Amino acid sequence: MPTRRLRFVSFLVTVLLCAFALRLGQVQLVYGDELREKAQAMRTKTMPLKAERGQITDRHGVAIAKSVTRYKVFADQELIEKWSQLTPDGEKKGGPRYAAELLAPLLDLNAQELAAELTKSPETDRYNKYLTIATDIPPETWDAIRALRISGIFPESTSKRMYPAGETAKSIIGAMGTDEGLSGLEYSQNSLLTGTDGSMTYEQSRNGHILPSAPVTEVPANSGHTVVSTLDMDIQWHVENALDEQLKKTGARGGYVIVQDVKTCEVIALADRSATSDDTTSITGRLGSVQDIFEPGSTAKVVTMAAALETGVATPTSKFRVPDQYTTSNGQTFRDAHEHATHNRTLTGILADSSNTGTVQIAELLTKQVRYDYLSKFGFGQRTGIELGGESRGLLAEPDQWDGRTQYSVMFGQGMAGNALQSTNVFATIANGGQQCTPHLVAGTTDQDGTYTPSPKAETRQIVSKETADAVLSMMESVVVEGSGAAGKVSGYRVAGKTGTAQAADENGQLTSFVSSFIGVAPVDDPAIVVSVILRDPKTSVYGGEVAAPVFADVMAYSLQRLEVEPTGSRPSLYPIDW
Repeated sequence: MPTRRLRFVSFLVTVLLCAFALRLGQVQLVYGDELREKAQAMRTKTMPLKAERGQITDRHGVAIAKSVTRYKVFADQELIEKWSQLTPDGEKKGGPRYAAELLAPLLDLNAQELAAELTKSPETDRYNKYLTIATDIPPETWDAIRALRISGIFPESTSKRMYPAGETAKSIIGAMGTDEGLSGLEYSQNSLLTGTDGSMTYEQSRNGHILPSAPVTEVPANSGHTVVSTLDMDIQWHVENALDEQLKKTGARGGYVIVQDVKTCEVIALADRSATSDDTTSITGRLGSVQDIFEPGSTAKVVTMAAALETGVATPTSKFRVPDQYTTSNGQTFRDAHEHATHNRTLTGILADSSNTGTVQIAELLTKQVRYDYLSKFGFGQRTGIELGGESRGLLAEPDQWDGRTQYSVMFGQGMAGNALQSTNVFATIANGGQQCTPHLVAGTTDQDGTYTPSPKAETRQIVSKETADAVLSMMESVVVEGSGAAGKVSGYRVAGKTGTAQAADENGQLTSFVSSFIGVAPVDDPAIVVSVILRDPKTSVYGGEVAAPVFADVMAYSLQRLEVEPTGSRPSLYPIDW
């Protein structure tokens, strides 16, 4: 080769080598870190680790809602076919047959049949990239499968919500959607129950093999908080059973029973049977006890008595002549439920008899504004604030909107409306020395580390003086001992209560439905709990003293025993009911 041509070729080769060297240096020195990061990112796969939803328990720690983590296990036939690894003996093994040999004992499957599933179908000659080989796998089994490090085996985490008590308290606990609560405590406490998801990051080869020498980074999931409710599931079960039995016996279309702690305002039990359009009852996610409204009827008379005593217009022994029909100064005529001769009754006697005409006479001693103020202060027309969605405020018009009749009828619970919990809390306020607090269902929460945080103590508001509240409580005891609430007696305990019969609105807003109720407190000398029983459209009788009071007595007796409330053994000192 001529020297000139040789030199030219040498020069050209040298230039090319220099160019390659420069490019290599550029790649390594300038872009090296960036390219390494891209390559690692292509090899890196992140798998989410689903956080477990927190439990809901009763006051004793009994789980009433809990989540169970389960896995679906999938296989990629192509990756498994190419997979191999060294056995403990140093032998290189892999493919569908060896994968099946490792997986079958953990999945309780036949190894030969599993190997056939993991192998590409000869008929289609195509790989199944997402073959389900197992479902409902517990976490400990998946941990064992993951430890095998078989390329082409992937999990999908699922969470199954379970309710160990079945339908008991189901409307309070609520219902779940895919990942969030839809009603009840599942909804209102969703932010606490929901945990924080974690992740597992690992490196894989181009063929999907998990690189055994590469680190596996796991960010653990943090479970949601455990919500400790105020419910006592033994009492809850008894309450629901008692309500169901009475619905069958009376033919009522629905009803509510509430058990509430007088001093703490904790709701210990809440049974809810909603009326349906076909005259049957059902257990639904809807809580009629806080969402349905109805005229409270005569149970609201305790507010009238409290207002009369607190303002000083009457005392428990004030004297009234009570006819069965009474006409006010503006020409409105009111009647008692039964015809009777004119009675000489004290204020206590009016409450014991549940007299409308007597109550109207008391209302005449109070201005319209005062009547409204006391109904409002005791909670009508406003939400109680319990941790349940959809609570109704009820209906309490301003006094300047009352017509000539409503200005009196509201004082015996007609012409206004409230929900069952509002009425229950009125009696809890009287029993608690005139102090009102917010009914609640959450006692506290426990985090993932086991630290328990109690809910803030319910704030109290003094609605009437303790002297007034104690006097009204004693007057209510006369209702049970000498008046319309005799069926509410509980052996060994002093009971104060009030019967009620009123109307409720139908789906069109018309007052065509009857509500029969009994709400009471025990023991009178050291009040512990208030129980309310409300039935919708009972067919055997509309009087609360006949259909609701027996359920009250049963539930109150069981609750007092369950909560270990001892009888005090004291005897009542009652106000006279007549003169």
